[in-house]
Amino acid sequence: MLSLSHPHPHPASTTAAAAARHHHRRNAPFAPHHRRRRRFAHLTTSAVILGPDGRPIGGGPRDNKLPFTPPPTAPPDQLYQPFHPPPSPLPDKYKDLDLGQRLAVLRDRLGLWHEYAPLISALSREGFTPSSIEEATGISGVEQNSVVVATQVRDSLVADEGGFPAELLRYFDSYGGPELLYELRFLNARQRADAARHAIDRRLEPRGVRELARSMKDFPQRRGDDGWEAFTRDNPGDCLAFARFRQSREAIDAEDSVAELERALEVVDTEPARARVEAELDRARRKAAGEEVDDEDGAANAAAAASRPAVPVVRLMYGEVAEATTVLLLPVVREGDGGEALAHAPRRTRTDADLGMVEVDKGWTRWAVVPGWGPVAEVAGEAVVIELADGRTLPWRSAEAERVLVVANRGRREVVEDGIYVVEREGRLVVEKGRKLAAEGVGEAAAKVLIVVRPSSGRPGTRTT
Repeated sequence: MLSLSHPHPHPASTTAAAAARHHHRRNAPFAPHHRRRRRFAHLTTSAVILGPDGRPIGGGPRDNKLPFTPPPTAPPDQLYQPFHPPPSPLPDKYKDLDLGQRLAVLRDRLGLWHEYAPLISALSREGFTPSSIEEATGISGVEQNSVVVATQVRDSLVADEGGFPAELLRYFDSYGGPELLYELRFLNARQRADAARHAIDRRLEPRGVRELARSMKDFPQRRGDDGWEAFTRDNPGDCLAFARFRQSREAIDAEDSVAELERALEVVDTEPARARVEAELDRARRKAAGEEVDDEDGAANAAAAASRPAVPVVRLMYGEVAEATTVLLLPVVREGDGGEALAHAPRRTRTDADLGMVEVDKGWTRWAVVPGWGPVAEVAGEAVVIELADGRTLPWRSAEAERVLVVANRGRREVVEDGIYVVEREGRLVVEKGRKLAAEGVGEAAAKVLIVVRPSSGRPGTRTT
């Protein structure tokens, strides 16, 4: 045992040393600095020796050391490795190849492109850069990225729950296959399968596949645009046709508009979408011939009107409810609760403004506190809040993907064309324009929309209407 802080000399030598020190103190002259040094004589340096088990050896009850956790040990003749890398993604036929042989496979393109693509990823993990791989194999950095990404897209088709047909999958085994599949990288698994089938049926080139993928990605975001309802979301041909339909609306020259609609007519699949494109094409041709076109046939300002909400849409400012002089307590109904829950939500029966009390006719579990806006305060007794999980279900283009609250008046149910209403469809509460409901022959709705409330952005002074 070794301890520099707690020596244990022989008892005899200890007694002699004590006597010598006592004699020295009696005969030594007074020295202040000696006393100052003696004040720190009890501070000593210590060293702790650890045993094979990692615990300190020796020490008494006054040795209050921090607990020590020994490092993990590895079996004999093995290197301790706390991280275990995942298994190699290389195909079995490439696992036993050395570096030179792997580079030769890439250099000579031995096999199908999706078979040797994992070699590129493996080289990148080993420290190779795209430029060094290009220098060793002749495969450019652009082609490396295309092959690796296309392989991932192909793997998602293989793993698709519906099971992408193997005979169709072989269509992409050709040299141009990576360029086609690369364009599908932004789509989800189901959209990739649908787009791949469409690309095979139409023998599309990479540019055509890129246009198809972008149209499928963009189609859900265009809800509320004029004519959007006529096209089918899950149909690649309809998505592409709608993209060209929109481009025809943006064309300045009437001849360009006709050309885009003719291209849309070549790819449209469903009958409602075909009828909508044909009607628009007939209108564009008459306009190109110099004939007067009535706005009711599809006015140019219809799309702009569809993109603007017909009711106030506000975003709550940070702390607006807390600072409001008047607030309203309104019952909340979820969109999935249906029309019956909306009708049975509590109504206000009495209000005591002096004491800030509100009395309703029944109990309820969900309430919303909103500022006392004038249009809502006037009908507070019949007001109700509908919670929508996705604002994009609102019937205008500017709606965003966020939770919103729709404040509606249950006392106004008669449908007029310039209003916005809450109706029940298949057991769910949805917001529709009065013009559409009137065209469908709906004369009475569940409630009329007063205002749409967007959530606070979390920053002071941010309100949009």
